[in-house]
Amino acid sequence: MANTALYEAMEQGDFEALSALWLPGDVSCVHPGWPLLRGNGEVLRSYALIMANTDYIQFFLTDVEVSVEGDTALVTCTENILSGGPAEEEGELGPLVGQLVVATNVFRRTGDGWRIWSHHGSPVLTETSEDEDEDGNGDGGRSGI
Repeated sequence: MANTALYEAMEQGDFEALSALWLPGDVSCVHPGWPLLRGNGEVLRSYALIMANTDYIQFFLTDVEVSVEGDTALVTCTENILSGGPAEEEGELGPLVGQLVVATNVFRRTGDGWRIWSHHGSPVLTETSEDEDEDGNGDGGRSGI
């Protein structure tokens, strides 16, 4: 499926394959912590920048749900990301970092198959035991539940 192809292209650093997956024209993308990007040029530049500054990335997708209505498909999932930046010394892998992102990917069916219309990724903020109070909801008892 096109959703899997998106993440495989990112893992392989295959910018051409990733570019071919996007609809031409008016698309949108929000990477975690980034502003809204609109248009094929802005969106693809963002992926080129990410690929140029990421030596290693691997996605483990969980909670994948797909809904199709006519020529539009909505895919939601959790991206369990393991990535590494540039190494300090040649021939070594940079430090690895894990991150959870909840993603929504919207696809449109075209004559060439499914193409990405919009991607939105939001970071998942994990709670620590210090954040939880005695009722276990992490809100300091403010919810009243």
